Amino acid sequence: MVSMRTMLERTLGGAAPTDAEALTLTDCTDLETLMATAAALRDQGFRNVVTYSKKVFIPLTHLCRDVCHYCTFAQAPKRVTSPYMTLDEVLAVARHGATLGCKEALFTLGERPELRYKAARDALERMGYASTLDYLRAAADAVFRDSGLLPHLNPGTLTAAEFATLREVAPSMGLMLESAAVRLTEKGLPHYGSPDKVPAVRLQTLDEAGRARVPFTTGILIGIGETRRERIESLLAIRASHARYGHVQELIIQNFRAKPGTKMVHAPEPDLDEMLWTLAVTRVIFGANMSVQAPPNLSPGVLEQLIAAGINDWGGVSPLTPDYVNPEAPWPQLEALARETANAGKLLQERLTVYPQYALNSETWLASAFRTPVLQAIDGEGLPRTDAWSPGEPSEPSADDLAYLTQPSRHSSAIAATLERARVGATLTENEIVRLFQARGEDFAAVCHAADELRKTANGDVVSYVVNRNINYTNVCYFKCQFCAFSKGKLSENLRGKPYDLDLSEIQRRVHEAWARGATEVCMQGGIHPQYTGQTYLDIVAAVKAAEPAIHVHAFSPLEVWQGAATLGAPLRDFLMRLKDAGLGTLPGTAAEILDDEVRKIICPDKINTAQWLEVMRTAHRIGFKTTATIMYGHVDGYQHWARHLLRIRAQQMETGGFTEFVPLPFVHMEAPLYLKGRARKGPTFREAVLMHAVARLTLNPVITNIQASWVKMGHKGVVACLGAGVNDLGGTLMNESITRAAGASHGQETDPNLMMAMIASAGRVPRQRSTVYAPVSDERAAAALSAGVLTDIINTPAQAYERGARRPLLRNHVDA
Repeated sequence: MVSMRTMLERTLGGAAPTDAEALTLTDCTDLETLMATAAALRDQGFRNVVTYSKKVFIPLTHLCRDVCHYCTFAQAPKRVTSPYMTLDEVLAVARHGATLGCKEALFTLGERPELRYKAARDALERMGYASTLDYLRAAADAVFRDSGLLPHLNPGTLTAAEFATLREVAPSMGLMLESAAVRLTEKGLPHYGSPDKVPAVRLQTLDEAGRARVPFTTGILIGIGETRRERIESLLAIRASHARYGHVQELIIQNFRAKPGTKMVHAPEPDLDEMLWTLAVTRVIFGANMSVQAPPNLSPGVLEQLIAAGINDWGGVSPLTPDYVNPEAPWPQLEALARETANAGKLLQERLTVYPQYALNSETWLASAFRTPVLQAIDGEGLPRTDAWSPGEPSEPSADDLAYLTQPSRHSSAIAATLERARVGATLTENEIVRLFQARGEDFAAVCHAADELRKTANGDVVSYVVNRNINYTNVCYFKCQFCAFSKGKLSENLRGKPYDLDLSEIQRRVHEAWARGATEVCMQGGIHPQYTGQTYLDIVAAVKAAEPAIHVHAFSPLEVWQGAATLGAPLRDFLMRLKDAGLGTLPGTAAEILDDEVRKIICPDKINTAQWLEVMRTAHRIGFKTTATIMYGHVDGYQHWARHLLRIRAQQMETGGFTEFVPLPFVHMEAPLYLKGRARKGPTFREAVLMHAVARLTLNPVITNIQASWVKMGHKGVVACLGAGVNDLGGTLMNESITRAAGASHGQETDPNLMMAMIASAGRVPRQRSTVYAPVSDERAAAALSAGVLTDIINTPAQAYERGARRPLLRNHVDA
């Protein structure tokens, strides 16, 4: 057997103690070392975050067939006003909780009281239910449908069939094991006379929950007569069940409180050291990634010590209802809980009743009714959205959203090490980048400030913009990208506007007008029209250059280039050379979406894949083209996908050096087919959107020095906020914008140079108009842009009928000549 110290050191490296090793912790008297190990493990898994769930407590019935000697929740019929809450009473609590921002409805009830009390049987019969569990099912379903609160059920021991029924109305459930010690059911001990407290029965329920794929809460109750060894044996029994099914989402360590009116009123309560020892042992046994919870209302005044023992969660806290199980212990106010959590160096963060890893794997763990509501309530890490901001919507970031602009007073050591590696230009690992995206609170502020320091070193205080015009020459497209509300193809997904296909004269008219209004660039992209060939794109470039020879043509995504080359049967290099000869200046790095095929097979399965996108860019760079690079994020993707995307862009830039800037494009959800089908999030949160810009600056340093924010997606206040997180460019004035507006965005079609300069100046930065490739522009162009007249109405040439079956070849390999 290894020594205690060696065993604890091994746990920090990810080696869980064996059962035999765990049992040796019974004799561990070095509480300081034990707690330090537990805290370090917790930080590995949960960083600087301690979570809680904002809930209402619904005590559906206080009747119970068990007679636990420490419980005041269970009451006899003569001591309650009514055997059950009525459905109206249940819904009133839920509705009130919803108005206070609660997201969970915790149903707690006695076990199968109808098996003991005639009053319960009669009440159920009057209401039309066969059992308490039948009524619970109806009440949970009504709460979810009426208030949107997510039910969490604590109905006691259940069979497989009962789990299957209740799983349809609740995304999570729970049952405290309390103890696996059989002797506690003997006469004179706390579980005597309580058939549902037999350990084998409760462990069977724990296993049934796993087989039913129910995210499950369990835990132990300490101080009811069990020994330390029995506590460890109870924890090991839970660990064994979790190892079989992976369903235990949190472990509650609840300390016994002696209550008047119970047989254990004079029993000694566990002291603080006993609680700290148990918490630390639990963390050591379960490792870095298991959520370990201690109810904050049962240990007032010592919450910082509980955090030091390795917990990462406070459980449910209600702004409305009391803790009916421990009515003598009121919930702490959230402001006070946040303050005490911060005093321990942690950030209080709300969570759902479903923990992140289960929310992010809803196909496995949630009934179909909850998959979309949970998905659209969470961020990319699986924690709840707590603000009203979404990309493209008119709501602006709140003061809380902008707190990162304040210099952080402290941040995590792991973050500090990664920020230093980024500062010196090292290539970060995927895990390091994911950790940056997970940053919250002071860590979030630290990431943004580090990114802004790099911006200042690379770009000074200059913030640039380009005067340009967007020309989307067709919205006809035969692809089925699930994020796109712009293209018009499949009739059932024609969400906004009529199909159009601009004729060359209208394109030239817009180019003339753009030049007259001071533009130095036209940016052109469109849908993949089934009748377009590579010659179409060559003709468009020729038309633009014939209209205004001096204007820069920034056009054609890698998808359009790939399709154009395929339709002509030409190698990529040859087609790109023909575009260059026709007058194409640079290429936009759109159609990248997420450069990870795990995501692309969901959002754009028939589009070019990651390798093909990179092949177009590599070929373009090698023949002298400059291009941008983009990411479209916040839908079905995760932080690991964002990290891989950034690393692939960095690797490409280190190889070819052709990217001029990196442009984050947050997903605009409102009219996107994927969102309307219930299969996408509401875009990134504001924190995530700001972080994308900051993390891009850090990850791409020093190979890409221009980081752009999109006012169309972020809004004017949003892009100004991003100037404090590593951004040095606000992109184009646009004049016309169709794609994001089609997805439901409301930030307008043009931000003219005067407004651009005012926005930049409001952040204390120096505005500068630039060319597409970041060169200065002439005084003549700048003056024309500042004195531009009003745009004339655009004319979208109606698309002509075409044979839908006659699609052009696309997804084949190109061989460079």
